[in-house]
Amino acid sequence: MKKTLVKYPFLTKDVEIYEQENGHKIVLAHKEGDMVNVSSWVKTGSINENDKNNGISHFLEHLMFKGTHKHKAGEFDHILEARGAIVNAATWKDYTFYYVTLPKGENEENFNLAIELHADMMTDPIVPDYEMGAPFDINDKTVTDKRERHVVIEEIRMRKDQPWTKVYNAVNNAMYTSHPYKRDVIGTPEIISQVSQSEIMDYYRTFYSPKNVTTIVVGDFDSEKVLQKIVNEFNWGERPEPPERNIQPDKPIEKQAYIENKANINSSFMMFGFLGVPAKDLKNLIALEMLSVILGEGTSSRLYQNLIENQDKQIFNIIDSENYAFRDGSNFFIQANFNPEYKEKAIELVKTEIEKLKCGISERELNKAKKKLKSEFACEVETVSDIGESIGYYMTVCDDLSLAEDYIPICESITANDLTEAAKKYLNLNHAAISLLLPKA
Repeated sequence: MKKTLVKYPFLTKDVEIYEQENGHKIVLAHKEGDMVNVSSWVKTGSINENDKNNGISHFLEHLMFKGTHKHKAGEFDHILEARGAIVNAATWKDYTFYYVTLPKGENEENFNLAIELHADMMTDPIVPDYEMGAPFDINDKTVTDKRERHVVIEEIRMRKDQPWTKVYNAVNNAMYTSHPYKRDVIGTPEIISQVSQSEIMDYYRTFYSPKNVTTIVVGDFDSEKVLQKIVNEFNWGERPEPPERNIQPDKPIEKQAYIENKANINSSFMMFGFLGVPAKDLKNLIALEMLSVILGEGTSSRLYQNLIENQDKQIFNIIDSENYAFRDGSNFFIQANFNPEYKEKAIELVKTEIEKLKCGISERELNKAKKKLKSEFACEVETVSDIGESIGYYMTVCDDLSLAEDYIPICESITANDLTEAAKKYLNLNHAAISLLLPKA
């Protein structure tokens, strides 16, 4: 078994990374205290989906809790939550992850039990038909089944009724030409209503290969004992190698895209979207994160001050910005809720603020952005759950935990001129996708 040590900022001991012959990676991180976090991150999400199975990653995430050959559906949650555990999972574009956070318990009884149950769920889900629910015609209004297929479909319907989801899905789809990121992670009712149990299990066996999985344990424990416990409990059996990724990152769209939709709403929603850099391009990624802080994060940001605080007329109710990091390129968003009477004015005001970024960044703004990002980075080691999630991101999205050690030095090295150049390169309005959701009336 190959062992690597990584110095992780703010932790008192090096993080240990072990890679087994089957490719399964085990990461052990030391954090003093009585709480422990056990998680497994799988390199699959909507990035491995197509138009026929979009949403299968998220559906499988739900079904992973529906029992194994050792434990019936619900036992996993019931046993651990009775011991004070937080049990959950999440699916996103590049990954799906499952975690348990709980007190170690007397003689680490809870801790050992969590590893056993977590490993059993990850390596032996049975996804029974009676828990999944039978395929059905989505247009048949007489079907009232309450099993998991219908739970997910209802989740999709509720989410797609939300104005922010509508405006985001439109801009996200427009930003990409062919990359799987253009699809909504949660999928569609039409697909989820028809996907079969055999398709779910084929997808599981294909992508939940040990080579695609990183298991992370954070807490205060004997590393040798925990390592052996995980090796013993994660019985992968014979699994095929996961398929080689052959997905080329999309380039920014060649010309500005403008999408306008309408809904039964009273105010209007707007989102600007730009394609950025891959998560591993740490310097440019941090530059975009800093631009987001300066432009639209908090009441001292340019967007808030210039478009809400100092406007004669109340055009905007909410406006901010965010930068999301993905394996094949980040997304920079500006999002706003505004008065529909001033549609054209609102668009022009946002465009003006984007262009003003390219005219220069003050030292005060630069230092504010650095301070905020360093503070957020330090907060990621406050709890065992935060540490597990941060390590999972670097291991799964970036394939390189050592980037965490580089984050603060790179952050410190960035200049105001670096930010100006990044704004010119990545926030080009000619390559922007702009989505508006307006009232029907």
